[in-house]
Amino acid sequence: MSVRNLNFLFRPKSVAVIGATEREKAVGTIVMRNLMQGGFSGPIMPINPKQQAVAGVLAYPDVDSLPVVPDLGVICGPADEVPQQIERLGARGTRAAIIMTGGLSTTPGLNGRSLHANMMDAARRHGMRVLGSDSLGLMVPAVGLNASYAHQSALPGRLAFVSQSGALCNAVLDWARPKGIGFSHFISLGESADVDFGDLLDYLGSDPSTRAILLYIESIRQRRNFMSAARAAARNKPVLAIKAGRRAEGAKAAASHTGALAGTDAVYDAALRRAGMLRVYDLDEMFTAVETLSRSKPTRATKLAVLTNGGGIGVMAVDELIEIGGELAELSPATIEKLNTALPSWSRSNPVQIGNADGDRYIKALDVLLEAEEVDSVLIMHAPTALTSASEIAEQVIKSVKAHRANVMTCWVGQEQVGPARRLLREAGIPTFETPGAAVHAFMHLVNYRRNQDMLMETPASALADFTPETANARLVVETALATGNTILSEPEAKAILTAYGIPTVETHIARTPAEASRLASEIGGAVALKILSADIAHKSDVGGVMLNLPGPFEVEKAANLMLEKVAGKMPEAQIQGFTVQRMARRPGAQEIIIGVTTDPIFGPVIMFGQGGVAVEVINDSAIGLPPLNMTLARELVFRTRVSKLLLGYRDRPAADLDAICLSLMKISQLIIDIPEIVELDINPLFADAEGVLALDARIRITATAFGPDRMAIRPYPKSLEETLLLTDGREVLVRPIRPEDEPSHHVFVSKQTPEDIRFRFFGLVGELPHSEMARLTQIDYDREMAFIAVLHDDGVEGETLGVVRTVSDPDNERAEFAVMVRSDLKGSGLGRKLMMKMIDYCRARGTGQIVGQILTDNTRMLKFVESLGFKRLRYVEGDIIEVALDLRATMGPQAEAT
Repeated sequence: MSVRNLNFLFRPKSVAVIGATEREKAVGTIVMRNLMQGGFSGPIMPINPKQQAVAGVLAYPDVDSLPVVPDLGVICGPADEVPQQIERLGARGTRAAIIMTGGLSTTPGLNGRSLHANMMDAARRHGMRVLGSDSLGLMVPAVGLNASYAHQSALPGRLAFVSQSGALCNAVLDWARPKGIGFSHFISLGESADVDFGDLLDYLGSDPSTRAILLYIESIRQRRNFMSAARAAARNKPVLAIKAGRRAEGAKAAASHTGALAGTDAVYDAALRRAGMLRVYDLDEMFTAVETLSRSKPTRATKLAVLTNGGGIGVMAVDELIEIGGELAELSPATIEKLNTALPSWSRSNPVQIGNADGDRYIKALDVLLEAEEVDSVLIMHAPTALTSASEIAEQVIKSVKAHRANVMTCWVGQEQVGPARRLLREAGIPTFETPGAAVHAFMHLVNYRRNQDMLMETPASALADFTPETANARLVVETALATGNTILSEPEAKAILTAYGIPTVETHIARTPAEASRLASEIGGAVALKILSADIAHKSDVGGVMLNLPGPFEVEKAANLMLEKVAGKMPEAQIQGFTVQRMARRPGAQEIIIGVTTDPIFGPVIMFGQGGVAVEVINDSAIGLPPLNMTLARELVFRTRVSKLLLGYRDRPAADLDAICLSLMKISQLIIDIPEIVELDINPLFADAEGVLALDARIRITATAFGPDRMAIRPYPKSLEETLLLTDGREVLVRPIRPEDEPSHHVFVSKQTPEDIRFRFFGLVGELPHSEMARLTQIDYDREMAFIAVLHDDGVEGETLGVVRTVSDPDNERAEFAVMVRSDLKGSGLGRKLMMKMIDYCRARGTGQIVGQILTDNTRMLKFVESLGFKRLRYVEGDIIEVALDLRATMGPQAEAT
């Protein structure tokens, strides 16, 4: 992933077209026509050895004959010539190319390798960026660049559209132009040989001309790069995605319930949600959503009030709202009384139906609703009547909305009579829609987008702070199984791992024969459960391999013999190791839930939660999340299921212990981080009630293949970077990466700085940092950023924060910008030096080119300090700010005394 040289792709000063021609309907003909008609101001140089001119422009026989070095090369020629043309362009100094030719991956080239491989070898030698192959091209209307063979051009605008489908690009252009929708960038990825979603999200996420980013995704290749780039871009602007291929059937042969339920589409959905993006399902919805997000103010609105002059359209809106999971505001007695006073007649409930109302009556009702505490947002609806003016009502609504600075949506139903009114609302920046369904879906876009953004910015408390798993015990179970060639753990082995991670389980014993099962039942006493023990049987209930409530030893032996007969009849090839015997768990009223793990081929390990039991696939009530999890993310995962409503309690059943459920999800998340050999896991059923959770059955599949930390789509907390250090006064401090739950202590840390230190750090006097900014500082993407904090460490207990150093790397890892801050009363303790040295060592280890920073010129102490570490002064950024840099590829300078 890199943004290196992408400026040559999107802002070239000159373009060469290899394969330019005047042959009718040829790609090279259309590309030249589009470039010439687009208004590009730089040289456009066609390359064709057989023609003197193309499209009225002097042609050149080859790249070497070009009068100037082209910033961008567009290759439309035969596939077998592409690697050679890339080599020639690179040698000439070109730094970006678009490959419109297809078939490179499947066509053999030199040395038995594909043309694709040879092309990329040449590109890498010269530092060239390649868009394609098999790309439709790109457009940047603001600079007149239409380097594509699309059938029409894009209008200028502030939306960036990126697609893996060239056909869809043409469809979007055809769809958007009549609607007046314009684009800052319009990009066809093609086969993504080099430039991929991650690169473009990084580039477009920081592009000031782009207001929102729209993606059409068929597949993702680099999970970590995609997730890091998407999360970074989504912090800056709305990112919306259509994911194609939602009905993949690849999970049918899965060996576990989780594998069967965690289909490709569910995992993509979880990834897009975790990245802070908004998923949509068609083009209409995509462009409606981006318009809504761009015109609406940031809000946490979830409860909607509907104000309408027609009961029918109001009911239609409410029906659709409830159907798609929205929440209708329940009007308080105080609000109802105010509406009674303001209106001669109305429906006395939400939706607020006010009859043949003019603008004055609309405004009286709207003012009450906008001031009601129980109402988060208002949908204003109007159907045309002979007694009122749609435009006059729209004008009144506009005045009221501006006066209240409120978030509202409007729906003027109809066409001819309400068209001018909708135009007035749109020009005033108020979202307006033609149908009740479209308006309600737009409201839910706001709700879902804010919810996904919250997943980026939440600051949860870590319930695992006081929990230390017995990782060594769990690893021993896995290593022992692998040593004997087993990849499916027995039920007792799986439960031993769960026990090591603090998840309560039912004590389970192994019996090799029916007689031994009878003896164990006698020792246990009371009713027992008997299960077949076989690594070949994924779902024991399906083959008669589970017997419950067996009252005594005689019944157990009889059941065991019968079980062997049933299993032999249904799965004669299964190797039977014996039986498991366990005391019947008596938890009246407990809900059966499932927690599982499977390994997605794209996004790596994912966690599933849902309603459990033998009919788990039939019920199909589950939600997927990406690890790592914290309490907030775990709770969000739980509440995306229907069973969550049962877990909250109903009638005489008390609520289940939701904290225990969420803690179990976090522990499983930690387990798969710590033990990468685990590729599949089921806890089903997991009993959940007011007393907590209890695992009745468990299944774990492992592999001997070594998986590194990159298998995770989101880099987990890097615990290995924790280090205990001594200050000059003898105090012990723990230096570790920052965590989201550090926000409260970080507020305290900043509050203890002197005004001068605050000015030096933030380049101005600031008060208390808002939650959004502090969350941004404490919840970081460890794949791109790092922040080490120093906390007092006394007998294993962490105390207050004493200092912090952070770096933010560019996508190429060439430069990392640093900032360091030590509590004002600790200057001279040596902490600042220790933090900086830790960060320097970290950046050097991950291959960062240089560390840079900006320092106020009157911060002489800091300037002297960093110079003692080898930093050099580079330039003045502004009059009172100087940039310093440490080249990590060179030797470090002399070390000065500790500050």
